Amino acid sequence: MHANSRFKGGTFLLYEEERKQKIADYVQEHRRASVQELAQHFQVSESTVRRDLKDLEEVGKLRRTHGGAMLLQNDNNEPPFVEKEDRFRAQKEAIACAALSIVQEDETIFLDSGSTTYCLAKLLKNYQKLTVVTNSVMAATELSSSKGIDLVLTGGTLRHETLAMVGPIAEKTLDYIRVDHVFLAINGFDVESGLSTPSLIEAEMKRKMIGAGKQVVLLADHSKYGKVSFAKVAGMEVVDLLITDEGLHEENRKAIESAGIHLITT
Repeated sequence: MHANSRFKGGTFLLYEEERKQKIADYVQEHRRASVQELAQHFQVSESTVRRDLKDLEEVGKLRRTHGGAMLLQNDNNEPPFVEKEDRFRAQKEAIACAALSIVQEDETIFLDSGSTTYCLAKLLKNYQKLTVVTNSVMAATELSSSKGIDLVLTGGTLRHETLAMVGPIAEKTLDYIRVDHVFLAINGFDVESGLSTPSLIEAEMKRKMIGAGKQVVLLADHSKYGKVSFAKVAGMEVVDLLITDEGLHEENRKAIESAGIHLITT
């Protein structure tokens, strides 16, 4: 018989601390699990599972979701732009296509620096009259030869990892502009933790972007959901519209919509 378990009705029952650890291990292995699934697997009530999940979240072992739990993903690494560009390329291109339908002639938009916003930049070349403000070196290069685009660069200091212009000069530029739409890129997001990125200086730049827009549109593929990076940008309530792909789990979609955020999946 296990030292930390007891025998009842032909079944080994785990003591509380051992059960919690095994629940954490189960979620780690499967990446997500529902309350019902965990209750059946460990032969305890759903109310017991909910209490265990609450305790495990408080000590940083997992993240609770609506109806279950998921792997806690702390992501403070910043891969180079060229590496990010290749990840989920088809999904990012579809998200960019959906975002394009929002942009009307004669509007002013802000393009954040990111691989998905870069996909959107590539689609803007045929506009006849559009003002694009950006801190993205890649987006600026892409749009530099488009005669119908009035291109405004924020200036600032180049952050090599993301090819983004950041810092006090870039932030000061945003004090003087207002745009119709901000197309925001992010490293991680979810309803509980909000928007986050590995860099404090980029987080501050994104907060300035958010404040400059009439509408904030978050462009993020499903892999970003549930990731939490070092620097918090803002809560999810600042997002007016999220455009993502169908890889986003149904329970996460429901959580986002319950938070009052309009959601488009591609």
